[in-house]
Amino acid sequence: MSAGVRAPLPNRVRPDGEIIADPARGTLMGNRGGRIHDPATRTLGRRRWASRAWIACELAWKDWRRPVFGAGYTELFFCDEVTALAAGHRPCMLCRRRDANAYRAALAAGLELATVPSFPDVDRLLHAERLQGGRKRIHRADAGALPDGAMIRDDAGVFWALRGSEALAWSPGGYTETARRPTGAVAVLTPPASLAALAKGYRPRWHPSALAPEG
Repeated sequence: MSAGVRAPLPNRVRPDGEIIADPARGTLMGNRGGRIHDPATRTLGRRRWASRAWIACELAWKDWRRPVFGAGYTELFFCDEVTALAAGHRPCMLCRRRDANAYRAALAAGLELATVPSFPDVDRLLHAERLQGGRKRIHRADAGALPDGAMIRDDAGVFWALRGSEALAWSPGGYTETARRPTGAVAVLTPPASLAALAKGYRPRWHPSALAPEG
């Protein structure tokens, strides 16, 4: 690497929730309820979340400026909202209030809840669904029954976002190719509560490459 060029920080989130270093910026940022990095070394610590509030935020809001990996919370970046939902995040109520309320209402409808839950209750539900023993929880479901915006992982470890009759191959910088939507049981990364929201009409933000993936 050339002198003066910084290596990318470990703050890009994969659909399975793993945090990696990659130069792709993504279209959304977020956090996991606090700081999980060391500001002095700008490296991640051992834990991967500070609280149950895993959110996905706007890249820019109200001219706020903050140093990435500074003394505050750990800034994380996502290829798009489909990725964020798969990793177990939900829209931020501060900078994305309309999206957050739409997501919560769709979740309540999809789960047939008697009342719309509070966001702390949503976070508790998601936390139980996204993790199992501290690691990503994988759910099995029939591919044909999954809503658009669901993310799956194939046997080779490739992540695929489902949309209509297609599956889009994920990368940190966008979608790289399309294939036919698989059939039968698949390994689903998106938590069931978010699947319920997608099935009831919540429309996540897709990366621009989803309109015309390369390949």
